[in-house]
Amino acid sequence: MTDIIDGNAVAAEIRAGLADGIDTLADADVTPCLATVLMSNDPASETYVSMKHNDCEEVGIEARDFEIDPEAPAEELYDTIDELNADPSVHGILVQMPVPDHVDEREVLRRIDPAKDVDGFHPENVGRLVAGHPRFKPCTPHGIQKLLAATDVETEGADVAVVGRSNIVGKPMANLLIQKSELGNATVTVCHSRTENLAEKTRAADIVVAAVGIPEFITGEMLSEGVTVIDVGINRVDADTEKGYELVGDVEYESAKAKAGAITPVPGGVGPMTRAMLLWNTVKAAGDAEAVDVNLP
Repeated sequence: MTDIIDGNAVAAEIRAGLADGIDTLADADVTPCLATVLMSNDPASETYVSMKHNDCEEVGIEARDFEIDPEAPAEELYDTIDELNADPSVHGILVQMPVPDHVDEREVLRRIDPAKDVDGFHPENVGRLVAGHPRFKPCTPHGIQKLLAATDVETEGADVAVVGRSNIVGKPMANLLIQKSELGNATVTVCHSRTENLAEKTRAADIVVAAVGIPEFITGEMLSEGVTVIDVGINRVDADTEKGYELVGDVEYESAKAKAGAITPVPGGVGPMTRAMLLWNTVKAAGDAEAVDVNLP
């Protein structure tokens, strides 16, 4: 029988587990604070920021939201980041992507103080991750590690196929899984759009992480019996529903489920974990900034 990995349940446990660290910070007169910056009129981005704000309020993290006109000069965004960097009461900064075309995304990432970069995308934090001494683990890969641990999926000695090489998921996921750690020690193959014989790579894997951004790209025929499937994708496809669409992952769920020993659904799998680990990183950032030793779940 296939184990359906419940990301909502694991994320709820992590959020509940943050209470101890937040209470410890409160005893030191510290309230962890996350600042989000939105420079977009995209409804999806607005929704994501709203969800993050609500997540913060639910666990006792202060949320400050900053909105910048998408037509404003790039310097207005850069100046906002500089002000947040200089504010000691702000512990985490998240600039919601994407930003407008006239804004240099790389400059945005470089501009954020690495100690407040709770997404983990500043070049310094990327380097620390690759070196095996991360300050912050990027939220989605870290959340996937927590899901695997919660499901008792052993990574040590496992063959893993990561399908996708983005800076947000694929690359940091591979780096985390190969490291000498309790949640690492795997042998990882990173696959991408130019990988030849992709199905051979995925069928040889004990764990498949699908983060390619193509709806239902990975099918059951590409998987071995008993494999663990982690589906990072979330794609809107036309459907005969009230909304006119449905959400699907990068994995064709029904055929993959027939093969898998464990699989994440979409929605309700990886997504809730990404949001939970953002809170985790914010509490860690507050503890580090204020020199308060906090317990993290």
